[in-house]
Amino acid sequence: MSNPRAEFLAGERPDDVALFLADSYVSDDRFEKFGDPVENGIVMIVDGESGRNAFKAATDTDAMGFAKTAMQQEGVIADDLTDGTCPDADESNAEEHDPQFIFAFAEERNEDVGGIYAEGAVVHAYAQCTCGTAYSDRWNATDA
Repeated sequence: MSNPRAEFLAGERPDDVALFLADSYVSDDRFEKFGDPVENGIVMIVDGESGRNAFKAATDTDAMGFAKTAMQQEGVIADDLTDGTCPDADESNAEEHDPQFIFAFAEERNEDVGGIYAEGAVVHAYAQCTCGTAYSDRWNATDA
């Protein structure tokens, strides 16, 4: 039996996107039939176009526009796509910073580009924090 999330995180599903929706952000039980419930929300792996449409429906935000905004600030997103560390969080206010949603896609290995892209597939992830900060992270799928 295949595990879509494990395959996505391994960089084996470059035509798909991943969506994490926090329970505190969206409480629509319909999403559960399309994804995996996790401790604080749901993670869905869906084909690219359907995923961008689902992201728009759940967040009222264009996925690629959101990614472009989030790329302007680096943060840390958990390699299982269920959590993150907002760059605006510090020890005094860390409990006020949780991802509301995460959008991610994987890019296949590309030796011509170099860097981590030459090492293998790269996961690009973009998060929206409860404080309003959008941030991004990327990593080589073989490192996760």
